[in-house]
Amino acid sequence: MGDLKHLVVAKFKEGVVVEEIIQEMEKLLKEIEAVKSFEWGQDTGSEEMLRQGFTHVFLLTFRSSEDFTAFLAHPRHVEFSASFSAAIEKILLLDYPAVVVKTPA
Repeated sequence: MGDLKHLVVAKFKEGVVVEEIIQEMEKLLKEIEAVKSFEWGQDTGSEEMLRQGFTHVFLLTFRSSEDFTAFLAHPRHVEFSASFSAAIEKILLLDYPAVVVKTPA
């Protein structure tokens, strides 16, 4: 099996300072060795009816389901999840084994 991906698509509550949350997330994920890679982005122009209020996407990559399980149980992740959840109005989560069709050049 290839890498395991953890995709989070979020709509933050009104008044939340998203930059602070992202800074904390970056700091957290650098500390946890189970995370192979982390990337994030903000929607730059999808039509509102298509994005349904979602504005940010976060993608974490793990080498195995065991690494993902270790990440979920890590005390720093558990602590961060509480504050992250409090800032979220709407969220979509997908966890899936990656099927690579074309590798990066």
